[in-house]
Amino acid sequence: MTPDEFSRTFDAEHEAFLTACDRAGVAAAVPSCPGWTVGDLLYHLYEVQYLWNRVTSERRDTFEGMKMPARPADERLIDLVRGEHAGYAAMLRAFPSDTPIATWTGPQTLSWLIRRMAQEIAVHRVDAELASGVAAPIDATLASDGIDEFLEFFLNAQHGAVGGSVHIHCTDVAGEWTIRETADGFDVTREHAKGDCAIRGTAHDILLALWRRTPLTNCDVVGDVAVAERFVAASALD
Repeated sequence: MTPDEFSRTFDAEHEAFLTACDRAGVAAAVPSCPGWTVGDLLYHLYEVQYLWNRVTSERRDTFEGMKMPARPADERLIDLVRGEHAGYAAMLRAFPSDTPIATWTGPQTLSWLIRRMAQEIAVHRVDAELASGVAAPIDATLASDGIDEFLEFFLNAQHGAVGGSVHIHCTDVAGEWTIRETADGFDVTREHAKGDCAIRGTAHDILLALWRRTPLTNCDVVGDVAVAERFVAASALD
């Protein structure tokens, strides 16, 4: 997907997220984020956009020293997030996609951030829709890219022992990866290969399982199930 496609996805998923939050109500529990309410989810998105907006537009090289405004009353959160998104989305379009930016992964370009925002809001849109009852699946191409992003940037180098290799295979769209443990974390290759286990399913189901939003049992696990379970339990950054 191109930066323009990610940008349009960001806007569309963000509007769907707000619609779901409004439908659920700010006091509703978010089942995929235990302990969170929809209000917490809204404020989290506000924090994310507020911080990235200022780091990027002010050409900062760190988040250090930045202070968040006090959290407003819950009934103001949807309007607050909608307003922040409008300014943030405009900022993302104001700079060329190859503009250098500082991130927690090290130096990147603005295209990295646009992709990150599209992926983040897609998962949180599902969170909000689950709070309101029923969630629509993430587009298969976007979800496959989300798996790719997850495996590149979000695997936990301090994971516990997984004890085997994992092959991930999307059944509805292109996307195959093999993950092997190393002394420093994980080695990920985009390939069709045999692992000690295979996690197969729609890109949507695999992505949500990796982000621990839905059970791994929503996917088809072949081979050593315990390896797959340990991988999902150990891989995501907390």
